[in-house]
Amino acid sequence: MQRKKIHIDKNILTADIDKGIIILLTGNGKGKSSSALGMVCRALGYGMQIGIAKFLKGKQTTGEDIFLSKQPNVQIAAMKTGFTWETQDKILDTKMALETWDKAEKYLNDKSIGLVVLDELTYMLNYKYLNKEKIINVLMNRPKNQHVVITGRAADQDLIDIADTVSEIKDVKHAFRANIKAQKGIDL
Repeated sequence: MQRKKIHIDKNILTADIDKGIIILLTGNGKGKSSSALGMVCRALGYGMQIGIAKFLKGKQTTGEDIFLSKQPNVQIAAMKTGFTWETQDKILDTKMALETWDKAEKYLNDKSIGLVVLDELTYMLNYKYLNKEKIINVLMNRPKNQHVVITGRAADQDLIDIADTVSEIKDVKHAFRANIKAQKGIDL
């Protein structure tokens, strides 16, 4: 343990860069959005301003939506069409994705916002609803100390390349596959 402590303390001392980071949470497992919202709670604890753009889940009310809507430091933009497979309307979904992205882009240009969450953004790139090059450009030119958390399955390699931290959430077992419906406080 003493050797481990020396090693860890040395690494802590050499970590001297202070800048906003991009965190990418991807993979097929449950918990990507929940993890991002846990970081929102951390940021709120420090009094930070938060911008959240929710792609796909805009029509689904969750416990965190109810809670966060009451927080004065949180702005939320949600895609109005909800899950794209329910609409079956690519033109409408693209329009709604662009509308949500416009709000997200405002967050990403606002120096007062310390954390921006782009929930389920990976789908918008994979479905080609949004322009990947534009998004990457905006991400790379955001305010210096602004943090960004991006969630969604099947992250594009370009997103992986620009991220400072990438975590892949693995699906081992899920209650839904045992016919257990989504539960309030856990899934909703």
